[in-house]
Amino acid sequence: MVNLALRLRKKRMNRSFMGNLAMFLFLGVVGAFMALPLVYAINAAFKPLDEIFLFPPTLFVRNPTLTNFVDLMTLLGQSWVPFSRYIFNTVFITGMGVVGHVLLASAAAYPLAKHQFPGKTLLFTTVVLALMFAPQVTAIPNYMIMSWIGFVDSYWAVIVPAFAFPLGLYLMKQFMEQIPDALIEAAKIDGASEYRIFWQVIMPNVKPAWMTLIILLFQLLWGTDGNGFIYSEELKTLHFATNQIIQGGIARAGVGAAVALILMSVPITLFVFSQSRIIETMATSGMKE
Repeated sequence: MVNLALRLRKKRMNRSFMGNLAMFLFLGVVGAFMALPLVYAINAAFKPLDEIFLFPPTLFVRNPTLTNFVDLMTLLGQSWVPFSRYIFNTVFITGMGVVGHVLLASAAAYPLAKHQFPGKTLLFTTVVLALMFAPQVTAIPNYMIMSWIGFVDSYWAVIVPAFAFPLGLYLMKQFMEQIPDALIEAAKIDGASEYRIFWQVIMPNVKPAWMTLIILLFQLLWGTDGNGFIYSEELKTLHFATNQIIQGGIARAGVGAAVALILMSVPITLFVFSQSRIIETMATSGMKE
């Protein structure tokens, strides 16, 4: 009787074929609607000027052309700073900021999550309060601190503030609290040091957290222009250089569409390749005492 009741209950919980079809259609419509901005951005990058200013606007390009990208390369080639320099600056700032923040946030979150010490609650409350402040609020204090330590007009004026991204510390701490204490105690009984526990026990089990953090911080730093902190042209980022190019008015609307596609393609590509890993690790990371 018990087995029969369980089978009947399981059967009632399963959707019918029509229910699955309706859910599939609904999710397909929602997904297509959410993809419209991306589809429009891709098509706009290949539109000639007459199609860009066409009214009513069209979603798909009618006469695709590479003129926008050719004009972009021509304008970038006229700069006295090589285009490769802008790419290097952006990659260096983004890479150093992401790697440094993931390491620092993880190292700071471990004692907050798994150790007891005086002031622990106060420190975590400060981190939570820091999440409430918009970047515009902390811009002036950040500039003053970077000026005092002599980092203005250097890469570190953008990299160092990224190390203190409060969302990363909060995210890592919350994930680390889900790791059973028995797992850490077993590692200590086997003679593992705190550093070995951190690298070989904690970090592999919070992979969903730091993979998600990499995507969020990469998107933030990739789109930064460093304006207000970096003044030297040879230290400017790709985002700043391309924004300067498209300030030439409506004649550069096509170049602006090409710039938008190039800048958004890198974070989207990173997310696409990392999404499966995040879902996979989340599916296998649930552990209980």
